[in-house]
Amino acid sequence: MTSLRKTESRTQPVQKRAQERRNLILDVTAELLDEVGQDDLTTILVAKRAGVSVGTLYHYFPNKYAIMYALAEQWVNEMDVALQRLEAVQIESYSVKRFVEFSVETMLATYTNQQGLLPLVQAMYGVPELKELDLIHDDLIIDSMARMFRRMDISSKSNELARLGRTYLEVTHALIIVVVNQNKTDAEKTLRDLKHLNLSLLERAKSQF
Repeated sequence: MTSLRKTESRTQPVQKRAQERRNLILDVTAELLDEVGQDDLTTILVAKRAGVSVGTLYHYFPNKYAIMYALAEQWVNEMDVALQRLEAVQIESYSVKRFVEFSVETMLATYTNQQGLLPLVQAMYGVPELKELDLIHDDLIIDSMARMFRRMDISSKSNELARLGRTYLEVTHALIIVVVNQNKTDAEKTLRDLKHLNLSLLERAKSQF
């Protein structure tokens, strides 16, 4: 028993250091995606910025797409947390306008916190190794929005709820990407436009229900 405890006490710091190094590689990759884009991103650049050898980096990730996959997976998980936070609220008591404000601001905070987001989502859409996560990301948002729209009596038809969820996703995703890359004045205007578009979409759907 004593020997087992000693082994566990030695293993835990090693595992902690390994996780910290893995997180560092992901953080560095996000920084480099902002600086050089995914086409010019290399494992050599990542290793140099992270202060590790290329051999050490390969111990964690076999190539740059594996790093980007882990980064994209992290992004999808963050989005899942944001959606769970939205669904946990008693939105049945919200007006459509209040819901739009709340949901867009929640999404914006999630997007703003992800460094290297634009090249990452472009890679998720265009790189075959990451396409699976792009589909998971979209389905996650569409399904969550459809559930919330049903709770708000915007529609009761599954096909219509899915259509509204996809429209909400496409409009919100596209314009928030623009917002996080604009100067403050333009970003505020684009954000108002986004909220107006989403409000019009949902109010029209609710009036037809």
